[in-house]
Amino acid sequence: MNKRLLFVLLALVVSVSMALSACGPAATPTAAPTEPPTAAPTEPPAPTEPPMPAVGSPEHPIKVLFVPSVDANIITTGGEVMAAALNEATGLTFEVVVPTSYAATIEEMCASPTDTMAFIPGLGYAIASQLCGVDVAFKAIRFGYPVYWAEYIVARDSKYQTLADLAGAKWGFGDQGSTSGYMVPAVELAAAGVTPGEQVQTGGHNQTVTAVYNGEVDFGTVFYSVPLNPEGKSIFSYDDYLAGKITTLDQYEIPAESIPNCAPDAEGKKLLCDGYRIMDARANIRTEAPDVAQKVRILAISQPVPNDTLSFGPEFPADVRTQIEDALIAFAETEAWDTSIGSADFYGWSGIAPATDAEYDMVRSMVEATGYKLPE
Repeated sequence: MNKRLLFVLLALVVSVSMALSACGPAATPTAAPTEPPTAAPTEPPAPTEPPMPAVGSPEHPIKVLFVPSVDANIITTGGEVMAAALNEATGLTFEVVVPTSYAATIEEMCASPTDTMAFIPGLGYAIASQLCGVDVAFKAIRFGYPVYWAEYIVARDSKYQTLADLAGAKWGFGDQGSTSGYMVPAVELAAAGVTPGEQVQTGGHNQTVTAVYNGEVDFGTVFYSVPLNPEGKSIFSYDDYLAGKITTLDQYEIPAESIPNCAPDAEGKKLLCDGYRIMDARANIRTEAPDVAQKVRILAISQPVPNDTLSFGPEFPADVRTQIEDALIAFAETEAWDTSIGSADFYGWSGIAPATDAEYDMVRSMVEATGYKLPE
């Protein structure tokens, strides 16, 4: 084979090889290895708050607040009677609480808006309703009266005969948050141009009567309720009062000839005077001072004041409130009521009646006129 033939054969082999390469599949580039995707970090689930126990359950009792206007032991004992009756009627759980003052009672209602109910005077209600929306349900009825009065008391042998005589006199009162014990007298004395002397906060109506009885103050201001006659009826009716038939001081008091005979009954539960029964704050110290009526007299009676209230916290559950209101109406018709808030040693409520917020507008006017504010 000559060189020319060899060259031709080699060229042919190269040509065929190139043709075959051109017709083959294209090479696929190899993908670069990739890192697996990293999951985004997740926050651990927030712990869920356990649901609040229902209002009125054993774990979340309803607080029944009573202002400390009389002996705290009497309030606690009588309050427990009420709590037991309400529990039996509704199945709800109640806790009796006696705060240290009128102001503390209001503060507790505003601080615990969902689970408080309170027996508070008109002044306390008027302030609490404005502060945080506390809502009135009932007012007290005392022997047919939806109102009560303040009374100014002095020693029976004192020189004081009129409000004007009290200028410069030493004044004893229970609490500046008390409607009858302080607010109404403060407004009336100012309106009469009378400026008392030293003021002594005694802590309650009972203590004020005791201070007058012992000569520790010249005069005191406490609640007044109409006395009962020997038949157990008020010596004058509310209709008589509204008709303007009660115009003199002696009409507010038992007959003068019966006062020397005043004494506690055999059981020590009533202050009786020939069958007449004294119902004002003097009767509350009858056991420790059996001659209180002979030693302490009424100097003057104030303008009428809307009776005390039962009020509820501003966010109290409506359905639970309805249960309690129904149970209270029923409880007021039982004998047990008289050993609780119906006792003369307690608040002396002989019954309850529905109340409206507007009834306490006159108290709000009094607060505005005096600039009164809750003590810090």
